[in-house]
Amino acid sequence: MELKSAPRTNEPVYRKHFIPLESNPELFTELIHELGVLPSLSFQDVLSLDDPELLGFVARPAFALILVFPTTNVYERQKTTEEAMQDEYQGSGNGEDVVWFKQTINNACGLYGILHAVCNGASRDHIASNSILSDLLKESLPLQPDARAKILEDSEEVESAYTAVARQGDSEVPEDPEDEVDFHYVCFVRSSKSGHVYELDGDRKGPIDRGEFKGADDMLCEDCLNLVREFVTKEKDNLNFSLMALVLNE
Repeated sequence: MELKSAPRTNEPVYRKHFIPLESNPELFTELIHELGVLPSLSFQDVLSLDDPELLGFVARPAFALILVFPTTNVYERQKTTEEAMQDEYQGSGNGEDVVWFKQTINNACGLYGILHAVCNGASRDHIASNSILSDLLKESLPLQPDARAKILEDSEEVESAYTAVARQGDSEVPEDPEDEVDFHYVCFVRSSKSGHVYELDGDRKGPIDRGEFKGADDMLCEDCLNLVREFVTKEKDNLNFSLMALVLNE
């Protein structure tokens, strides 16, 4: 997917800047393995939200979904409306239903989507011990969002792995890493504690609880797909969406 520079409304303040990560399941898979996820997990493209035959090509179960979508005015207005009713999240440690990272690195929404996918639900059982990810979680999980975000910012190991993979992409990226791109990544994942499905986006005020869905141990169940369909429907004629699933390899 091509990445183009574009302004965004309600722009957050970032303390660090990365080049964007291309929406490519092979690159996403390479990065999670570099960070310490076992080869038992990988990302796959989801080529349809409705065609049973195309959905059948995706390995099951799907532990998480990452949606890539355009940051349009429609999306920004919805975000503003929802955040007016949401308090700043201050969760930490064992009391959290899901692990959430506040985004303080510009153009790194792909990284945050990956972290939210692999650090929650059944995926977390596939993180190797003594890896970059296991060390990051050990250090950051007891902390509240701002301090947790700083741990991620300061991780040279994460930055090195991310940059090496991001530079392999074929899409054009902004010459200046501080420029915005007009695509954003969010993650949908099921909590292994409550069973609720969450929308996780580091640019929001915190995790968004979307409720408890039947069959959500597979995130490609009908109710979870409906969450994605809602994004697409609101944009009407805009087809610039893509979806990846984090799956257990066969």
